[in-house]
Amino acid sequence: MSVEKRKTRALCAALLLILLASLFAGCAQGREITSLEDLKAPGAKIGVITGSNFPEHVLHSLPEADLQYFDTTADQLNALKNGKIDAFAEDEPVARNMMAQDGAVTYLSEMLEEENYGFIFRKNEAGKALCDEVSAFILKIKADGTMDALQKKWFESGDLSSVPLPDYRELPAVKGTVKLAGIDSPPLSFMRGGLMGGYDVEVFYLFCKEYGYALEVTDVSVSALLSAVQSGKYDSGCGGISITEERKESMYFSEPDYSGGTVLMVRKAGAESGGNFFASIADSFEKTFIREDRYMMFLEGIGTTLLITVLSVIFGTALGFLVFMCCRKGNRFANAVTRFCIWFIHGMPVVVLLMIFFYIIFSKVKIPGTVVSILCFTLIFGSAVFNMLKSGVGAIDRGQTEAAYALGFTDRRTFFRVILPQALPHFMPAYKGEITSLIKATAVVGYVTVQDLTKMGDIVRSQTYDAFFPLIAVAAIYFILAAILIFIVKKIEINVDPRRRSRSKILKGVNGQ
Repeated sequence: MSVEKRKTRALCAALLLILLASLFAGCAQGREITSLEDLKAPGAKIGVITGSNFPEHVLHSLPEADLQYFDTTADQLNALKNGKIDAFAEDEPVARNMMAQDGAVTYLSEMLEEENYGFIFRKNEAGKALCDEVSAFILKIKADGTMDALQKKWFESGDLSSVPLPDYRELPAVKGTVKLAGIDSPPLSFMRGGLMGGYDVEVFYLFCKEYGYALEVTDVSVSALLSAVQSGKYDSGCGGISITEERKESMYFSEPDYSGGTVLMVRKAGAESGGNFFASIADSFEKTFIREDRYMMFLEGIGTTLLITVLSVIFGTALGFLVFMCCRKGNRFANAVTRFCIWFIHGMPVVVLLMIFFYIIFSKVKIPGTVVSILCFTLIFGSAVFNMLKSGVGAIDRGQTEAAYALGFTDRRTFFRVILPQALPHFMPAYKGEITSLIKATAVVGYVTVQDLTKMGDIVRSQTYDAFFPLIAVAAIYFILAAILIFIVKKIEINVDPRRRSRSKILKGVNGQ
């Protein structure tokens, strides 16, 4: 190993140790907040979840607040504990569960806004019929005491891991199947052991059981929930969805199944910061991988990520090559269509393109998000392969083609036996880099309800409220996966590099014309 490589690896290791030490060193001390009055000064930093109605609730009570947007509750919690924000908004039942899990936080007694929560449905005839059935069922269980028992079961339990989850997969499809989308919002809805559970999920499970529906439940992100239901990908959505007049314009809401409100989470007065570094790592490892067999979730996520990446590479390479073959002779129509498609694909963020495919182009088609993701990334990788082939082939001197023609090669044999083998060394470095970019780009497939490696990490973070260790674990796994794929491509690169071929193989190619 060269001295340069040793220095690079030593530097990377040192940076990683410094990062881990900073992450697990403990919580930073923030200013003590005991009431809303303490947050009314200009510039108070309040965390809110993207896609929720928390921003309007916060600004109604704290008009001069500086809103900080987050994608997950775990991120908000760690930002609060590290002093990056002064408070964050949360639904009251979720806040109570968070307090039970983490003794360093509490919530203010003053409620920002009282709210009713319910299930959402698509605004069409089928959605209205299902909404009416669910509403009638909610009124029934309110009257017979079943709902009170469910609230006691889910809201008065400090440890959700001990609460049994009903197995909705066993429900018979007498009247068909209902697809329910839920967000990570314990105790209302959350993932555990491959099943969605929680108060909202069990209410819907009991409804399906009584009305003769089979039930499929999928975890989705907060920002994608409304789009997922509006597009018809799911029949209903849950997870503490606030009923508002504005939302009623685009969605049907069931009868409220819970009444609560929005509160502000703050650091608990006198909460200790710091702690034993190695003990913290061991505890985080146990919570992230061992407890409730969460390593199985990571394995499932790795499988999904590899499936999307490998199939997108294979299909994208084939697509890019076929399009290049159609365009290499200068066909004007083929080139014009190709230029437009590449401009369209490269000019749009990956996550936006993915959501357009899932929620608009394939909104009427009942195909999984994994398939849509493969189609989308096939186009993205295929456009990159086309450009790489164009550059690689363009780097070969025209004289090579003329020499091959002089030897009696056909156009097809000239390309495959002379031009392409020489173009591959120009092509392969960029190709390897594109594979690395692709496997990282797949981290956004959670927006279309695909439970890949990143999404599984987010689910674990929502359960453990530990933002750092699951993120580090996910990052390390991505590094390993990328290294494995690049290693395989390097082996292929060696075999196709004409400079590394033996004399006998070169002569065989010439004699085989």
